[in-house]
Amino acid sequence: MKKVLLYNIMDDEAAVIKEWIKTHPDVEVHSNKVTLNPDTVDLAKGYDGISTEQDNLIDNPIVYQKLHEFGIKQITLRITGYDTIDLDLATQYQLKVTNVPAYSPRSVSEMVLTQVMWLLRHLNVAQPRMHAYNFTWDGLQAREIHDLTVGIIGAGKIGSEVARIFKALGATVIAADPIHRPELNSVLKYVDHETVYKEADIITTHTPLLKSTYHLFNESVFKQMKSNAIFINASRGAVVDTPALIAALKNHEITAAGLDTIEGEANIFSGDFSETPFENDYLKTVLELPNAIITPHIGFYTDNAIRNMVEISMKDMLTIIDGNTSEHELN
Repeated sequence: MKKVLLYNIMDDEAAVIKEWIKTHPDVEVHSNKVTLNPDTVDLAKGYDGISTEQDNLIDNPIVYQKLHEFGIKQITLRITGYDTIDLDLATQYQLKVTNVPAYSPRSVSEMVLTQVMWLLRHLNVAQPRMHAYNFTWDGLQAREIHDLTVGIIGAGKIGSEVARIFKALGATVIAADPIHRPELNSVLKYVDHETVYKEADIITTHTPLLKSTYHLFNESVFKQMKSNAIFINASRGAVVDTPALIAALKNHEITAAGLDTIEGEANIFSGDFSETPFENDYLKTVLELPNAIITPHIGFYTDNAIRNMVEISMKDMLTIIDGNTSEHELN
């Protein structure tokens, strides 16, 4: 019987795992609520495979070395983002790394739509007024989506779903992506990055966090955008130079921003700090800006997504344990 360990399980995942186990009696599944790190890697001893879902970087070689010594062949991520893994170290210690590249592109794309509509209709302004019993209309006149151009940076699985949603609402959709997919030609027009920055009324990013995309959105980029542009980040926090974004919002170089992720969110998002302080000055500043909204990285968080995260990652893990190749291998 195969024996696997799942690190950092969420309560909602636990219910799906329980159902998965019923249909896989030949697999012994154990789980915990801790992240994979040098202090917890020894928990993996005696297992055939491991899976984790976490925001903190695993950059200590001892983690990879010990997993290899334990006879484990892989590290299976139950999320899309893989910037938490040092792929070079994983390869050095013969560990295949997989992610779930499309657990539910629709879930994230619907969050993008939600944030765009909230900002476009000035609900971030209207709601505080309403709670103060101020029902005036000043500053609440909105634009309609069918009159606007939506620009997408990264039109992969999630970005293409975003494109389809806004196309269906009548918007003009443009996108910058090194891969041009013929099936999207009826949905969007491929352009370069600079054209997206200069022409789009709404700009949303769906690129992975790589060395080449770190702080992709910086001071220079924000200055190229329209002064009434709305910027959305539903990818990874460090794709955006946060001080540059804050400055652009404060100086009204862009009109608003919706964020589902921010630099330094690890160990904060999904936690309750209502009675204890947290250390992230960027987040504190954004929370105070009247022209920004932020959600705690919940774009993915739907029933379909959780089910797919578990089922796809379990399939990948067992595939590699059995000596086969997963289509989701990253190294």
